[in-house]
This record gives sequence, C-alpha cells and structure tokens, in this order.
Amino acid sequence: MMLISTNLTNISFPLITQVSQKKTINLRSKISTNQTTILPFFNQKMDQESLPPHVLIFPLPLQGPVNSTFKLAELLCFSGLDITFLLTENIHNRLISHTNINSRFERFPGFQIKTISDGLPQDHPRKGSKYMELFDSLKSKTKPLFKDMLTSGWLSSDGKRREVSCIIADGVLGFTCDVANEIGIPIFSIRTISPCCLWIFFCLPQLIESGEYPFKDDDLDEPIKSVPGAETFLRRRDLPDFCRTGDLTDSNVQLYKTEGQENSRAYGLILNTFEELDGNLLSQMRNVCPNIYPIGPLHAHLKNKLSEENNSMPPSSNSLFEEDKSCINWLNNQLPNSVIYVSFGSIATMTKEQLMEFWYGLVNSKQRFLWVIRLDSVAGDDWKNKIPVELAEGTKERGYIVGWAPQEEVLAHPSVGGFWTHCGWNSILETVYEGKPMICWPYFMDQQVNSRFVEAAWKLGLDMKDTCDREIVEKMVKDLMMVRKDEFLERANQMSKFAKKCLVEGGSSYSNFERLVNDIKSFK
Repeated sequence: MMLISTNLTNISFPLITQVSQKKTINLRSKISTNQTTILPFFNQKMDQESLPPHVLIFPLPLQGPVNSTFKLAELLCFSGLDITFLLTENIHNRLISHTNINSRFERFPGFQIKTISDGLPQDHPRKGSKYMELFDSLKSKTKPLFKDMLTSGWLSSDGKRREVSCIIADGVLGFTCDVANEIGIPIFSIRTISPCCLWIFFCLPQLIESGEYPFKDDDLDEPIKSVPGAETFLRRRDLPDFCRTGDLTDSNVQLYKTEGQENSRAYGLILNTFEELDGNLLSQMRNVCPNIYPIGPLHAHLKNKLSEENNSMPPSSNSLFEEDKSCINWLNNQLPNSVIYVSFGSIATMTKEQLMEFWYGLVNSKQRFLWVIRLDSVAGDDWKNKIPVELAEGTKERGYIVGWAPQEEVLAHPSVGGFWTHCGWNSILETVYEGKPMICWPYFMDQQVNSRFVEAAWKLGLDMKDTCDREIVEKMVKDLMMVRKDEFLERANQMSKFAKKCLVEGGSSYSNFERLVNDIKSFK
C-alpha cells in the first residue's frame, strides 16, 4: 500500500536574631505599626524558601532543540524542581496544534509554559534561506523582552511572584547569558547539536588562524588538521555547510565562531550525549568548558525514568507535525530487519530531481522502505501527479510513504533494519540507542559533521553527502541492508549496549544528571 499523508502540519523570624537586639526591637516595632507593608514581605520570603528551586528553560525555537529540551524539563520535574518552559509564540502555537503538550505536564504542579515573541511576522518561514533572520530577531527583539520578564518579577501559574533560581538556555542564544550575568542569575548552557559539530565551532578561530579556512581551492577532500581529536579523518566537505562559502563575514561564521567563548561564560554546559560515544571529544571540550554534563541520550533517559515511576501516561510527542501512525501497522506486517526507514527531518528540502533519484534508488534496491515525505519536503506539488508507473508500482509492492512518522516508535520496531537519515543529532541518538545502522545524507549545519563521524569515527553506517544519484542510492541501500548487514548490525548493537548501560544507576549519564540536579539545588 502506498500512502502520501496530507496531515502535518522564606526570610524567617529566627533570622532576626542575627542582628543586634536594638535593631531587632526596632524591626519588630515596624512590623507592629505597619503590618500591611512588612508582613506580606516576610510571608512572601517564607513562601519562597519553602518552594523547590525554580528553573527557567529557554530552548532554541526549532524542532530538534525543543524536542530534546522538553525531555530534560520532564526529567527535572521528576527530580522535584519547578520548571518554567519558555517558548516562542510561533513554536507554542504549532505544539498546541499537533501535540498533547497541555495535558502532558499536568501531573507536575510546578511546571508551566510561558511564551515570548521571536519578533518575526507570523507568516515568516523561519527556515531555509531565512533561517538566520530568526537569530537576528531573537537578539534584537526578544532580548529586551526576556530581560523584562526576569527583572519585573515572574508570576507562577497560581498568580504568586516566583523568583528564578537559575536558567537553562540554548548556548547559541548568547543574549540569555548577557541578561543572566547582568542581573545575577546562574545560567547553564544547553547545546542540542552534536558535540562533534560544537567542537568544530569551538575550533573555528583556530581553523582561521592556521589558514585552513577559508579554503584555498575547491578540493573538498583535503584533510583538516586543526580540529584536535579528528585529525585522522576530517575533510573540508565534513565541515558545516556554511564553511563552503569561504566568506569570513558570513552571518553563520560570525555567529558560530564565538561558541567556545559564549558557552564558557555559563556555569556549565549540558550536552545530549554519553561518554562512551563522545568521550574523546568531550575530553577536548573540557579544555574550553571544564564543567560539562553529558546526560544523554535524553529520550531514553526519560523513558527509563517513566518506567521507574510506573508511569501510566500515554506516549507523549513534541512533534511540530501531525504524526501518521498507520505506518506502525504496516511495519507490523514486515519481517525483522527488513525495512529501511527514510526521513530527512523537519527542515531539509529536496528538489524534484533529487526526489526522483532517491525514489528510483530505493525501488531499484528491491528493499522494503518506509519513507517520510513532508508536505513541504519538495519544491512544488506537481510531482505528486507525475509519479512514474514503475515507482508507483514498486512503492505499492515494497514501500509505504507518510507525511510524518512517530520516529522513536519506528526506530524501535523490530522490522526496521536501517535508517537513511539527514543526520540530525536527535535522530542519530535515537538510532544509536535502538542499535540501527545508518545511511547519511546531511542537509546543513551539524549534519555534515555528524555524517562523517557516523562512518569514519563510530563505524555505524555510510556517508552519502554531496551525492544524489540513483545508482549510488541503490548500492548504499543494498550494502546497509544486505551486503554488509551483519557487520553494521554488530557494531550498532554494541554501541546500543553502551547507550543503555550509561543510563542505569552508576552509569555515566545517570551520574552526570544527578550531579546537574544537585548543582541546581545548590543555587536555591
């Protein structure tokens, strides 16, 4: 069956004894003569002292960061912290439309969502060539709103003033650190991109100083030697895509070359990874940011916690698109490890020509496939009415196409034997945890770096960047699902065991999360 979905879219009185007896008498006199002004102050402070620490979380307003940061928020709620989750209005509206976000956190009375404007018009696409405009607007228009929120007093959901104990904000939102440091609130940075790409950002000034960037010619296979820990396999083509412009004034270069400096200003850096996967790079990164909390994979960390709590809540979603769960029924009818799952994430787009090359490659591989094609994945709509007969028939026989899928559930399904992915970091961690090998077709930003690490550093799959040819697609699908299937599955299963072990008591991510919670509580 072939389906193309159209649905997406407290100061207390004992403390007075610490001052002199005369001052104590005077203070009590003030209380008795002006109770209407003084007592509310004391009552308010007493209330504040009796409450848990209050953490404000501000993710980068994109699908991946919002998704993983919500999981962190839920974990912190289980640890007894009060959370205010700050979303841009645009992201909040999309979550309301497609998720159970209103009911999901009802069991946590200390959780609330607040919204803030990103300063862009409602119809702004916030992606593609317009992506960087989001950062400009956040810095110029959202920053003063954010400061006003924190300095004018924060209202909790019951209408009482609630002070913020600390902030967790995406490290690329440097203005949050400006505001936090200015008004004296401790702040943690969280980066939901891969540590390997973040390390590239940290090394950008070094790349420029060494003369390796900008590139001196067009040879994208030239090795890169100025990134410690990756000297043996990194190439020019494996750097973030914006590096190919060779323009030092490029807005991306200007934004990301200060990452090391910006993230080191925070009290600590929270990363969605685990020591067994990224230990070599983490040891390098600690030279810049000594206090790092690798607590991932976050999606699995939360699943473990829900299991510990015997939680009966239905599965939750942070998706900005409506999920088509009919694909699970289709997967239920397939053989183990027989299906390659294909999805290029929430932002990547294809031309009609790329779509056709990918499609022919999949059909010609004779492998079963589940493919996510968002409504906005392909430029124009005319391709839907011009599907070649052989593709339609091949898809009907061996494929299933949906507009959006419940990805964690799909990757955990025994019928899925591999993932053809855009290499977004959440997708990689979900795949690693489930022990599935990958084919990588990166679209932008950290994905270019991730795909190289998948193939060359972790040996978990094949890197197909910078190619779009049906014969190459066919060969890689066959290699992953047939020719080298046992090799890739063995390596993927080994890394999956590490990912699971780090999340149990005594494991690296389990211990790092406990340390994070204890550090947050120390700020109260």
